[in-house]
Amino acid sequence: MTGGAGGTNRAAIVLAGGDGTRLRDLTCRIAGRYVPKQFCPLLGRSTLLEQTLERVSLAVAPEHTWTVVNCRHECFYAPLLRHLSRSRLVEQPDNRGTAVAILYALLRMAQIAPQAAVALFPSDHFFDDDAGFMRHVEHAFEAVEQRPEQTVLLGIEPDHPEPGYGWIERGSPLSGHQREIFRVRRFWEKPPTQIAAELMARGCLWNSFVMVGRLSTLLSLIIVAQPELYAAFRPIRAELGKRREQACVRALYTRLASHDFSAQILARHPANLAVLPVHGVAWSDLGEPQRVMETLLQIGVQPRWASA
Repeated sequence: MTGGAGGTNRAAIVLAGGDGTRLRDLTCRIAGRYVPKQFCPLLGRSTLLEQTLERVSLAVAPEHTWTVVNCRHECFYAPLLRHLSRSRLVEQPDNRGTAVAILYALLRMAQIAPQAAVALFPSDHFFDDDAGFMRHVEHAFEAVEQRPEQTVLLGIEPDHPEPGYGWIERGSPLSGHQREIFRVRRFWEKPPTQIAAELMARGCLWNSFVMVGRLSTLLSLIIVAQPELYAAFRPIRAELGKRREQACVRALYTRLASHDFSAQILARHPANLAVLPVHGVAWSDLGEPQRVMETLLQIGVQPRWASA
């Protein structure tokens, strides 16, 4: 498998399996019924998932992109992903958190591209400059090619002390890189406003949850932090890509608790994590209705539903 600049092995995982319950009222207003936000045209005519896939395609070819969804949402994603190869569609029987979604996708990808460098993308974010942001993702791929043991997170330079985001405290610079990349000292998850202001003053960054790492390195992070979770998938690995996969996965998911990748994987072992500051790109995770309205104001869009 080849993809991305330089003909190197690059792939992407787009996470689209969340329920988006905090925006339920807003998506009902827009669509006339509940629609998970990633399948809703919040910021224009296309859905957030479609915008994400288009953005990702600037650095990773669509045929090298895996999309993780929730089978309960099939009526929403089936029309949007009708051209996607079934081998690149990771259908979860239920939402069990980001760590489970990422692990399942990585194991599926490992059958086809075990040597890939993988970029992870949420499907419900906004960037005011897609090309500018994806240039930073390209730099993260380059950094991982130089230092395969590192996982590089994309940290957004904050413009206000937002208490609703996760923050990354950077440590010393990593040597041997032309661009500034720093070790991760620690994570701060949704700190109070006063603490967020202190973090901003110290040069900390918003955690975009976009990251790049070797497939084997990302799996190793899960093995070290959550060995029981990794072991739970072992009995079904021989069925991945085969006829019995969905039945085996459904049975497995009934026994799985929810696991958060940020809190239960990354924050527990930041030793081999690095952060690349993203300059000159505005970002929002669109996790609250207020952020959606602020983003619409920022981009100068007033859809019909917003004025109704």
